[in-house]
Amino acid sequence: MSLQTLGEGRFLRLVRDGRWEYVQRTNSSGAVFIVAVTAARELVLVEQQRIPVGARTIELPAGMIGDEAAFKDETISASAIRELEEETGYRGARAQILLSGPVAPGLTSEHLHLVQVFDLIRVSAGGGVDDEDITVHVIPLANVRPWLRAQAQTGKQIEPRIYAALDFVEQAG
Repeated sequence: MSLQTLGEGRFLRLVRDGRWEYVQRTNSSGAVFIVAVTAARELVLVEQQRIPVGARTIELPAGMIGDEAAFKDETISASAIRELEEETGYRGARAQILLSGPVAPGLTSEHLHLVQVFDLIRVSAGGGVDDEDITVHVIPLANVRPWLRAQAQTGKQIEPRIYAALDFVEQAG
């Protein structure tokens, strides 16, 4: 059976393949989720209002790969370094892909790349671009889990990829 477009917006396309309906990104080749640990052993996280879940969320810094014409051929690592600086104000010197795979394979064809960025230097306050309203949090690694619990108790939603990132950081020592 052929792929049928059910609807399309600026960034997303809803398609049907047989009986299966799912979403495709129309302007990117995937998403980067960034593990950023400062020299002082602090995890860099972001907070923002997320309309689809109707709440403020605590997340890893993240962004789309190749979502703008200027970044069309951008590598995963370059995207991670760029997005980290845009969102948090931390510039990284190098990046390492920790894992790659589907974001939500029952909902979207999008793939994610968990990328650790190293050798961080704070160059600005961050906060994102355009209309993004990002709050940057820099939390000592030893306090991240209790801090996340406290944030959840205030009604913020915690993005689960943070725990995967912590696992990688803790295994690396």
